[in-house]
Amino acid sequence: MLKYWVWLAELPGLDNQARLALLRHFGSPESLFFADREELLLAEDAPQTELDHDISAADRILADCQRLGLRILTIQDAEYPKRLRNIFDPPVLLYVKGRLPAFDEEAAVAVVGTRKCTPYGIASAERLSRELSSCGAVVVTGLAKGVDSAAARGALRAGGAVVGVTGNGLDVYYPHESRELYDDVAAAGALISEYPPGAEPARQHFPARNRIMAGLSVAALVVEAPERSGALITAGLALEQGRDVYAVPGPIDAPASAGCNRLIRDGAGLAASGWDVLRDYEARFPNRLHPLGELPQWTPLPVRRRLEEGDLPKSETGERAAQPQTLPTIGPEGLTDDQIALLRVLETEKPIQVDDLILSAGIPARRVSSALTVLEIDGCVCQHSGKRYTRIVTLAE
Repeated sequence: MLKYWVWLAELPGLDNQARLALLRHFGSPESLFFADREELLLAEDAPQTELDHDISAADRILADCQRLGLRILTIQDAEYPKRLRNIFDPPVLLYVKGRLPAFDEEAAVAVVGTRKCTPYGIASAERLSRELSSCGAVVVTGLAKGVDSAAARGALRAGGAVVGVTGNGLDVYYPHESRELYDDVAAAGALISEYPPGAEPARQHFPARNRIMAGLSVAALVVEAPERSGALITAGLALEQGRDVYAVPGPIDAPASAGCNRLIRDGAGLAASGWDVLRDYEARFPNRLHPLGELPQWTPLPVRRRLEEGDLPKSETGERAAQPQTLPTIGPEGLTDDQIALLRVLETEKPIQVDDLILSAGIPARRVSSALTVLEIDGCVCQHSGKRYTRIVTLAE
């Protein structure tokens, strides 16, 4: 039962390695909960004191998760990424909001950097993350101020999947002004934390968060980092986990780029574009990655055919060719209520502006934007110039 997993994750006086050792010995948190003292003493890293068997905190956390729409993913669940499970210190459980990508099938890149970044760092993080996303990668970010937030914005603007890993509960916004960014990331991808709802950010949480970011990714990209920076901790963890590290070069006299320049000097890959990172993984993910300007192989077939034939409108010019007579049909399964409402309002011939969609569907603006982002990623709608949309599928009722 999930409450025993939460109980294990919140047991006081134990670090994550001790929890993992107990889990290996007893097989499940429930077996540990009901074990007697003699059985407990036989376990590796057995605690020196009696375990706290108060389950009330776990019950409160489960109630909070239900109220907030959070899922709990345990290390024994099939959906738990093998890539993360295989690191030295995987979290016992994860709290998830949104749709978790199939990480083991994706080229995920952790984009990190300093909070006290320069305009060069902000621009580089946004551009490279946009390019990574446009080329088919999943962008992983810590959602902190500076480079992390810029990376999330860049990936979102490309319409790609982005995953935010936090050092606090998923109902605690850190920094506070990032609340809208949290919501957008949850709508277009997922938010992840090993900390329960209500957990405030703490200094020791961030190195722990960094190991998850590196563990979920095939590579870490350091955009801007001085000599002493938490981003360099992530780079070090990535190397320990057997991941590749890339860095964005900066001026030789710029303190904010000193850490990046040192990484490059010591052998990190130099990244001046998103494809500088992803070209090394093209053979490993042949159906996922593509250089900018090329049509991704995973584009839905009906959409791909229309793109190749020039039937889809180009947002830069606003040109629109005739729609095909038949559209692919999708069912409501897997769609949210907001997405279904928008598909019912959207037309196939006449592009509709976002403001009109908000009025017609009766959905708040932020939810409309989030739902459209996901629908565009899934090949259900097409964006035209002026933030106008048409439907390119038929919704089965």
